[in-house]
Amino acid sequence: MKRRLFIQINGIAVAAAVGLSACNDDTASPGATTNPTGGATTGGGGGGAHTIAVVPKDSTNPWFVRMETGVKRYASDTGLDVFQKGPATTDATQQAQVIRDLIAQKVSALCVVPVDPGALEPVLKEAMDAGIVVVTHEGATQQNTMYDLEAFNNSAYGGFIMDNLAEGMGGEGLYTTMVGHVTNASHNEWADGGVAHQLEKYPNMKLLEAEPRVESQDDGEVAYQTAKELIKKYPELKGIMGTSSFDAPGVARAIEELGLQGKFFTAGTGMPEANKQILEKGLVHALTLWDPAEAGYAMAELARRILDKEPIEAPLDLKAEGYAEVKFAEGSDKILEGAGWIVITKDNVDSFGF
Repeated sequence: MKRRLFIQINGIAVAAAVGLSACNDDTASPGATTNPTGGATTGGGGGGAHTIAVVPKDSTNPWFVRMETGVKRYASDTGLDVFQKGPATTDATQQAQVIRDLIAQKVSALCVVPVDPGALEPVLKEAMDAGIVVVTHEGATQQNTMYDLEAFNNSAYGGFIMDNLAEGMGGEGLYTTMVGHVTNASHNEWADGGVAHQLEKYPNMKLLEAEPRVESQDDGEVAYQTAKELIKKYPELKGIMGTSSFDAPGVARAIEELGLQGKFFTAGTGMPEANKQILEKGLVHALTLWDPAEAGYAMAELARRILDKEPIEAPLDLKAEGYAEVKFAEGSDKILEGAGWIVITKDNVDSFGF
């Protein structure tokens, strides 16, 4: 049976597109963009002069640079004023200020990838109180959002990463988990899912009790230094399950430097082009991924549907690859989950185009 949720949006503040054009906004990040004007609408539909702002964790992170390509594509496809604007670094306070600035500009909708869901609750409540549509991505615990859109079931994705780590480790040995930030809801759900999967499927693997979860701060240098410290501190440690796109590449750098290839292992999320060398060298057995460009596109389409008062119905087609049959998470009427992830190996790393 199809499930329908009708969202009644009252008092949506719609700003003139020219006033929100990134090229006229001195405070916009270098990557901020708006749609070309006068283009034909080829996807998504649209009911008016909506202004949709996508706020990533960090405007310079390659992951979110890739997300912006999807945001730009959505703007081009729909003819709507859709742009991306994020903080210069991965910082919750800076991200909150970006959101505050966008509230002042009276955008119609905010699509946010929260650095710290808890820290953003006040400013997102402020946005919703102002009549702005709020949707999030990678923020399953976020309260002040209409919907949180996930690329997949987080626990299952964590289990998939664990399968890749276990394959490298031979299904045995001591490991730990690494997240971008311990406050990042999705990263922690992936890590929790990986641990649960290990307990069920790989009884000869064991989680490091002394430090079961460490932070990379979404920084490859921090991941590298942390991995070296852990390897030195715990000689029996054999693997690190990463979550952030910086984790496994940073750990791989430590593996190479310490001459531990084939003895120490890592797996996690990563971009194909950026990690081609470590895959070809065998420093990482496999990386997993979803396309952030498609996530950016899907978020914008979800916001547009809410703005146009269309029913949010499962399965929901958000016109993006991997988001053609979006469903509600079990027991939730707020968390939406796409389907599918990809695995990147030395054999297919050149086939993705980013």
